[in-house]
Amino acid sequence: MRKRKTHELLTEVELEFMTLLWEHGDGTVRDVLANLDEDRNLAYTSAATILRILEQKGFVSSTKNGKTLTYSALLSKNEYQSRLLRDVSAKLFDNTPAALVARLVDDEHLTEDALKELREFLGRKLGDGKP
Repeated sequence: MRKRKTHELLTEVELEFMTLLWEHGDGTVRDVLANLDEDRNLAYTSAATILRILEQKGFVSSTKNGKTLTYSALLSKNEYQSRLLRDVSAKLFDNTPAALVARLVDDEHLTEDALKELREFLGRKLGDGKP
């Protein structure tokens, strides 16, 4: 089996599993299955495979307790969000974060309150503290 690179992004189902680990903390395959949406009918072996892939990619680690593996997230949600946004910025916005933010603001029809919140955040990041 080939070793996968740790800088890869998550697939939709991998993100679903990582979100559960971020929300609920460490867990076994059974823990993850118990926290999936009720209408998500996933076999134990499929869930175990997804967690094993996440470990190969470097997103989780496992510790063995008897015959049971407990999985822990190695990457925080904030770290993954940053990784994903850097990837989107590089691939779609020529590594120009301002273009990414401009597209978000233009396309999302933000409310005045949301725009005010963004303005305040940018003010704090720039160090002037002004809203």
